[in-house]
Amino acid sequence: MSDKPHQNLAIIGHVDHGKSTLVGRLLFETGSVPEHVIEQYREEAEEKGKGGFEFAYVMDNLAEERERGVTIDIAHQEFDTDEYFFTIVDCPGHRDFVKNMITGASQADNAVLVVAADDGVAPQTREHVFLARTLGINELIIGVNKMDLVDYGETDYNEVVEEVKQLLKQVRFGTEDASFIPISAFEGDNVAEKSENMEWFDGPTLLEALNDLPETEPPTDAPLRLPIQDVYTISGIGTVPVGRVETGIMNVGDNVSFQPSDVGGEVKTIEMHHEEVPEAGPGDNVGFNVRGIGKDDIRRGDVCGPADDPPSVAETFQAQVVVMQHPSVITAGYTPVFHAHTAQVACTIESIDQKLDPASGEVAEEDPDFIKSGDAAVVTVRPQKPLSLEPSSEIPELGSFAIRDMGQTIAAGKVLSVNER
Repeated sequence: MSDKPHQNLAIIGHVDHGKSTLVGRLLFETGSVPEHVIEQYREEAEEKGKGGFEFAYVMDNLAEERERGVTIDIAHQEFDTDEYFFTIVDCPGHRDFVKNMITGASQADNAVLVVAADDGVAPQTREHVFLARTLGINELIIGVNKMDLVDYGETDYNEVVEEVKQLLKQVRFGTEDASFIPISAFEGDNVAEKSENMEWFDGPTLLEALNDLPETEPPTDAPLRLPIQDVYTISGIGTVPVGRVETGIMNVGDNVSFQPSDVGGEVKTIEMHHEEVPEAGPGDNVGFNVRGIGKDDIRRGDVCGPADDPPSVAETFQAQVVVMQHPSVITAGYTPVFHAHTAQVACTIESIDQKLDPASGEVAEEDPDFIKSGDAAVVTVRPQKPLSLEPSSEIPELGSFAIRDMGQTIAAGKVLSVNER
């Protein structure tokens, strides 16, 4: 682990705009992937008739992805710059992977939006920017990629910049929090070194822009919240829940409570990377053992927190949602599956309270009869079985969710308030 401050970086943008190639290039330029590996990928790519995909292969190391040339899983890759130790959350661009994108982007502090110079703003560019905004990404670096395909033309670059700025205005993403850089991930222009092909651009390279990102404060002051991913039984230790600390600190000796299962006990041991540790903080993936807790007492989707400030469990909750795609309309009574942190619970939309203007966020209509694709709304939701959530204004890490139905992600949202059971 590096002693530099850590940043999670989401790479977002439309499919085929060069996200994976950019990530491969960043890893290569920062020395995280040696040259001989890239050479090996290059040969492999050419054999498969996918010449030019060698940098993408660094990320897409699942065989199926190589065959299809698309990114499916969120691969975690790490690299160091002068200022930061970065973990890249490579967010897949395909629609059926939007749920991964949501669980991925919600863990990212900042994002690089990749937009191809020869294609401009595409449908998923909009969707990803909207999601990034809903899920609280703070700073956006826009890489206008594939500049080599438009002969490094300044006019082409300016057109795309204008287009993206319009898009940012529509979703109220502060354009002052966005920086634009013309790049070619494939050729390496303006990624690590200034490009001689674009003398007209006097801004930073991509790596310089990454170094200039503001440092994020880890949410250590917030109460402990640790969503459970799995529960194991390990001989000699007993029951071991596993998960990632989202906020706060867990110490050996703490009294904790698991919600909504409503059981608790004292933390006996905490293990990280197969070593016992006295405490764990935000971002740490841990396994831990709690005195008196059996394997059947808790399950995936539970949230662990302090016994004296336990995670809240929603009887109902009010949320702001953005409908991305739905074949017809959504009305009160609709019951899709909500994916929040590690939980998946069917929830009924009891009422649609307000329709919002997605561009301004102002209320467009009170108590509308329905909402459809492209709409933003405030809704009241009743989980069909107990679900632990927090208002995103208090603990944003546990306040965002995706809504899935018919095998696809139809909406994303954030929790405004929780009516506790």
